[in-house]
Amino acid sequence: MSRKKINKTEYGLDVIDINSKGLGVAKSKKGVVYFIKNTVPGDIVDIHAYKKRKGHFEAEPIKWVKRSSQRTKPTCEHFGLCGGCKLQHFSYDGQLNSKEKGVINNLTHIGKLKINKSLPIVGAENPFYYRNKMEFSFSNKRWLTTDEIKEDAIIEHRGLGFHKPGMWDKVVDINKCHLQANPSNEIRNAIRSYALEKKLAFFDHRQQSGFLRTLMIRNTLAGEIMVLIQFYKEDKEKRELLLNFIQNKFPEIISLMYCINSKGNDSIYDQKIYCHSGNEFITEYLDKLQFRITPKSFYQTNPKQAKILYDVAKSFAQLKSTDIVYDLYTGTGTIALYLAKYCAKVIGIESVSEAIDSAKLNAEINMIKNASFELGDMKDCFNDDFISRYGKADVVITDPPRNGMHKDVIKQLLKLEPKKIVYISCNSSTQARDLEFMKSKYEVVMSQAVDMFPQTHHVENIVLLKLNSNNE
Repeated sequence: MSRKKINKTEYGLDVIDINSKGLGVAKSKKGVVYFIKNTVPGDIVDIHAYKKRKGHFEAEPIKWVKRSSQRTKPTCEHFGLCGGCKLQHFSYDGQLNSKEKGVINNLTHIGKLKINKSLPIVGAENPFYYRNKMEFSFSNKRWLTTDEIKEDAIIEHRGLGFHKPGMWDKVVDINKCHLQANPSNEIRNAIRSYALEKKLAFFDHRQQSGFLRTLMIRNTLAGEIMVLIQFYKEDKEKRELLLNFIQNKFPEIISLMYCINSKGNDSIYDQKIYCHSGNEFITEYLDKLQFRITPKSFYQTNPKQAKILYDVAKSFAQLKSTDIVYDLYTGTGTIALYLAKYCAKVIGIESVSEAIDSAKLNAEINMIKNASFELGDMKDCFNDDFISRYGKADVVITDPPRNGMHKDVIKQLLKLEPKKIVYISCNSSTQARDLEFMKSKYEVVMSQAVDMFPQTHHVENIVLLKLNSNNE
C-alpha cells in the first residue's frame, strides 16, 4: 500500500461518514477521498493532507468552518491514544445511525441483496461499562506523551494497559478505562503499583523477556470477578507474593488464576491454567440459565446486549416444538441452550474442544436434555453423515467468526435447504458476501443490527433468510 508523504490543503470539506478507525470521511468536488482525524459527520473543515494512500488521503483539520451537532466531548482521558474507543467524540445516536447505515450499505452493495424489512438498530442502555472481559498488557516500553518527553525528569518506562495502535511493543498506561465496571480499574492500578514498588520485571515484547506478561479481568452481571495473571516465566516466590497481595487486597475476587507462558504469543488457549484461590470459574445468568465461564471460555462481551441479540434471533426463527435446529459455530452453546426449550432438539457444532466441553457441561448444569454438541471443523463435519445422524434441520442458526462462513459450509447449507436460516454476524461485509452466494435459493426477509460494542465501529447484525417458494 502506498504511503507517500505529501503536503496538500483543501477547504470547506463536508464530513459525510466515519470509518472503522474513527476518522471522518470527506470527498472533494473532484471526487478525492479524505480520511480526517478528529472529525465526525456534519463537520465542515479546512484540512491539511499529509499522506497519500491507495484510494484516499490522510488528513487533519486546520480550521473548523462548522462543528457538527453530533460532536461530543470524549469521556476518557486516554481517548486518541489507546485505540480502543475510537468513537467517543461521536454522539451515541450518531454512532448508532452510522452503524445502521453501514450494515444496510454492505448488504445492498456488497451482497447486492434486497432486504424485505430492515428493523431499527437496537442500542445499548448504557454505552459505557458494558464489557465483561478486559485484557491488559505489561510492557517495559510505555508509550510516552510529548509532554512527558519534554519534561526534565526521570520517567518510569514500565506500564500496564493497551497496545498503542501500530506499535506492538509499546503500551498506553491506562489510569481509568470506561469499558468495564469497577473494581476493574482499582484491581489493575493496584497490581501495577505493587509491581512498580517491588521492581518486578515487565514484559519486553521485542526481547521476549521479563516476568509479568498480561492481566485478564472478567466479571458477571451479578458481580462475580475472575482475575488471571499471565507470567512469562516462573518465579514461585514473586508469583505467590503478588497473588497473595491481590487476594488480600480484593477479597471479592472469587476466581484468582495464573499461567506460565513462555511461548512467542500470549494466547492462553494452549496453556495450562492454575487456580491460586477460589473457584476455577465464574457464573453468568441468562434468564434462568446459568453458564460457567472459565479463563478460556467464550461468552459475549456485552452480556446485557447478548440477551437482546438472542431474543432477536429467537424472534426471527419463530421456532416450533417439532423443529430440528442446527447451531453452527456454537461456541460454548449459549444460543443453542437458550433456544432449546422452544424446539424438538438443537445440535451445536464448534471447532474448539474447550468450548464444546463447556457447552456440554452447561447443558448438564441446566438439565437440558435435547441439546447435543459435536466437535469438529465446520467445513469437514457439517456433511451428509452429520445430517443423517441428527436429521434434517428445519432451522439453522449460524454465528461465524469475522471472516464469515467457509464456502463448503455455504454449499452444504444450499444442499440441505433448511426452511429458515438465521445468520448472526459481527462483520456485515463478510455476511453480505456469504448471502450473495445464497440468494439463488434464499431471500432476505428481515435484518436488524444490535450494538454490542458502543464507542467502537463494531456492530452485530442478524438476518433472517427464508427458502424461496420454488425451492420448497
